[in-house]
Amino acid sequence: MSEQPIALVTGANKGIGYEVAAGLGGAGCVVGVGARDGQRRDEAVAKLRTAGVDAFGVALDVTDTASVAAAAQLIDERFGRLDILVNNAGIAGPWPGEPTAVSPEALRAVLETNVVGVVRVTNLMLPLLRRSSRARIVNQSSHVASLTLQTTPGVELGPVSGAYSPSKTLLNAVTIQYAKELSGTTIKINNACPGYVATDLNGFAGTSTPEQGAAIAVRLALLPDDGPTGGLFDDNGAVPW
Repeated sequence: MSEQPIALVTGANKGIGYEVAAGLGGAGCVVGVGARDGQRRDEAVAKLRTAGVDAFGVALDVTDTASVAAAAQLIDERFGRLDILVNNAGIAGPWPGEPTAVSPEALRAVLETNVVGVVRVTNLMLPLLRRSSRARIVNQSSHVASLTLQTTPGVELGPVSGAYSPSKTLLNAVTIQYAKELSGTTIKINNACPGYVATDLNGFAGTSTPEQGAAIAVRLALLPDDGPTGGLFDDNGAVPW
């Protein structure tokens, strides 16, 4: 059994997820590259290995319970535990999209990936995380998820979003409940705000690089034993809910 930390990053074949995998690999972790697209997953694993990362591919669709269960079985059979889970996979849905213009079907699709998918992956990986002496869970959130920032005069968070922003706000709420449930364990769970990163999620309109956006998730994934849990953080520290 490997003594290196075992990590799984969902949506890790490109963008921020790939850079999170690279950052964790650079810190000495064995990294599972979770992704639906087999070709892109294989290419990401090959690129990471070329860079010296101990990476392996994990076929993973966060919207499919059977897929996630199979991923958990793969990690269990290979390592017997999981030390780090980064729930990075996400979709933007209609963007920008005023609530009156967002269909129930579009909203449901965003919630299925951004919230239900996180719950699905987390719950099925928890038995493996509980076998770790110091497990860490990181959920990719956003500044636009903060109700405080959204309602503070003068704070500019971009256009109205009837699907993406509310999905991340709900993710924040779910994370708080996980933190409460896991408070008596060594598992820490936090949400990361990567900032406005240039990825295909926003048509590459962001102002930060994926590597810069990945930094906070990597830091939260490697928290020491006295680190926080149940919080929302960016590179500057705590972000108000």
